[in-house]
Amino acid sequence: MKLLMNVQRRLWLLRRQRSTTSTIAKAHDNESSEPALTNTQLDELERNVTLRQHKNNIPLIRSLLAEVRKGNQQKQQELVAEIGQLPNSTHHRLLSYGNEPHELAQYKHRQLDSETSKKEFSELARSLNLFRMDHLGNYTGHKSYYLTGQLAMLEQAIIQFALQSVTKHGFKLMSVPDILPPEVIESCGMRTDGERTQVYKLDTGECLSGTSEMALAGYFAGKHLSEEQLPLKVTAVSRCYRAETSGLQEEKGIYRVHQFTKVEMFAICSPQQSEAELEEFKNIEVALFKELGLNFRLLDMPPCELGAPAYQKYDIEAWMPGRQMWGEISSCSNCTDYQAKRLDIKYKRNSDGQLLHVHTINGTATAIPRLLIALLESYQNGDIIEIPKVLRPFMDDQKVITKNKRIPETKLVKFIKSNQ
Repeated sequence: MKLLMNVQRRLWLLRRQRSTTSTIAKAHDNESSEPALTNTQLDELERNVTLRQHKNNIPLIRSLLAEVRKGNQQKQQELVAEIGQLPNSTHHRLLSYGNEPHELAQYKHRQLDSETSKKEFSELARSLNLFRMDHLGNYTGHKSYYLTGQLAMLEQAIIQFALQSVTKHGFKLMSVPDILPPEVIESCGMRTDGERTQVYKLDTGECLSGTSEMALAGYFAGKHLSEEQLPLKVTAVSRCYRAETSGLQEEKGIYRVHQFTKVEMFAICSPQQSEAELEEFKNIEVALFKELGLNFRLLDMPPCELGAPAYQKYDIEAWMPGRQMWGEISSCSNCTDYQAKRLDIKYKRNSDGQLLHVHTINGTATAIPRLLIALLESYQNGDIIEIPKVLRPFMDDQKVITKNKRIPETKLVKFIKSNQ
C-alpha cells in the first residue's frame, strides 16, 4: 500500500528533475531525495494490476520512465497520465479470494420462494398501470422508463426514508450538480474517454455525473481541513447517468438503465479512521435493508471487482423472487487516498502540523430502480403490493399499492396516413 501511496510523490520529483540525463542520475543518487521507481517496485505494481484484472499499462510505464530518465521530458506528461490510471492497492484480506466474493452474512426476513409463480417487476408494474418502459426509443432513448401514481410515490418514500436513516448518523445533506468537469470524474476513478466508458460527455466537454460521490468529492477538492473536522460525513440525492448497457436477460427492464435516482453517502476521514468508517457505512446499509424487510446477503468483494479506486469493497445483494436471482442493490468502498491525492484533499495533523492526504469512503444508501425491483417482487400478493411498514409514514399511511385507474393505460398505436 505504501508503494502506491508514494507514486504521486515520485512523479512530482520526476517533474522537478532537469532535462539532462546526468542531472536525473545525480538526483537518483542523492540520498536526501526520494529515489525513482525501481524495477522491483514496478513488478509489485504489475502484480497488483494483474490481481485486480485491470488494464496492464506497466510495460508502457517502464518504457516511458526509461525515456524520461534519458532526458526526454516530452514523455513526462504521458508518464504522469499512465501512472494516474493505475488502480489502488488491495487489502491483504482479499488476496486469497480469487475471482469470487466471500459471503459474510445472509439476512432472511421473508419466506424465500423457490417457485416461479412470482411476477417479475416489469410485468407486475405494468399490470398495475404504474410503469412504462416500452416504445420510448423515439423520444427518450432506450433504457428509459416512467414511474406513475403510487409507484412514483413509493420512489419518493424510499428517498425520504433513506435520508432520515443516514442523517441520524451524522451525515449532512447536500444538493449537488449533475454536470461536472471530466477532471473531477477522472480523479474519482472513472474514465471519461474510450469505447468502454460509462460516462456521458456533453458537447461542452463537461460530463453527466454517474453518482453524487463525484460531486461530493469535487466539492472538497483543494481543501485543507483540520483534524478536528474529521470524519466529515455528507449525503446527497441525485440523478445518476450511466452509458452502460447489457443484453443479459436477467438484467432486463429497469435493472440496468441509463439514468436513475440514488441516495449516496460520502465521508472524508484520516487514514486511521477509514476502516472503521467503512464498517459504519456497511452497518448503516445493513440496518436500512433490514428495516425494509428484504432478504439480502452481504458480500466481501474480490480484487477483480474493486474497480480502480477501491482498496476494499462490500456489496449487498437482495433476493428478487420474480427473477429468481440475487441482484446488487448497494455497496460501500474504502478508497483510501486514491481520490484525495488526485483532488488534493488534505488535513493538518495535530501532533506535528503536517499536511497529509485524507481517505475517502463512499456508499449507496438506496439505488431506486433495483430497490423497487426487490420490494415489489418480494411484497407482491396477487395484484396487490404490500407497502413496508417503515415507508408508510411517507405515503400518508397507505398500506397497499393497487392498480392505477386514474392514468390511462398506454398502448402502441400505428398511424397510417392514407394517400389522398
